[in-house]
Amino acid sequence: MVKIEGVSKIFNRHSADEIKALNDVSIHIPNHEFVIVLGSNGSGKSTLLNILAGVYAPDAGKIILQGTDVTAQPEHLRSRSISRVFQNPLSGTAAGLTVLENFRMASLRTKNKSFTTGTGRKFRNTVKEKIAALGLGLENKLDVPMGTLSGGQRQSLTLLMSVMDETKLLLMDEPASALDPKTAELVMQIADKIIRENQLTAILVTHQLKDAVRYGDRIIMMSGGQLTKDVSDKEKTELSAEDIFKWF
Repeated sequence: MVKIEGVSKIFNRHSADEIKALNDVSIHIPNHEFVIVLGSNGSGKSTLLNILAGVYAPDAGKIILQGTDVTAQPEHLRSRSISRVFQNPLSGTAAGLTVLENFRMASLRTKNKSFTTGTGRKFRNTVKEKIAALGLGLENKLDVPMGTLSGGQRQSLTLLMSVMDETKLLLMDEPASALDPKTAELVMQIADKIIRENQLTAILVTHQLKDAVRYGDRIIMMSGGQLTKDVSDKEKTELSAEDIFKWF
């Protein structure tokens, strides 16, 4: 599904501020796998997501997505295959548009837009049904501006919007870190449900060790721009948060 082959990235090359963000990183992720990426600040986690999304081009190595080399593909083209959920709940939605209008935009991410595209009764009912499944009571707020909702509500809807159109890879960069603990737990439960029900391939960057234990099929640990741990299957199920804490 996703092949990261020998990827390296250096920022501020040949200067006093040179940073080796990634150093010959190779990761193969099969279809439908949910990968948790851990590491301290500066370990290369976010750089890895940004290179996958096309925000940065690697200095060396390749990015293969479903058999296609997308290393040189710009971000706006790669976004047709990749959905992202950011740390800031405000980043994934348009505050001035209604909830329904946000979902319409999300549903057209990979399609051509036209003046005939609208939010008719059929689309409204589809969105209402999907939002009702979250259990947050937001299905009756389709005509409310997105900016009036709480951060947790917006992040939950962002996760749901990520699967309104075809997506091959879901990237999540600490999607619950800006929320209070109770809301963060709810958002993570929703994320896990959406990933499982839609059989997505997903990568989650997080600092929450309990989430690394509870969610995902595989844990990757990064340090100094390199992989230091790669744990999956039975070995992961036997890990505790204390075990992972020792890795740091």
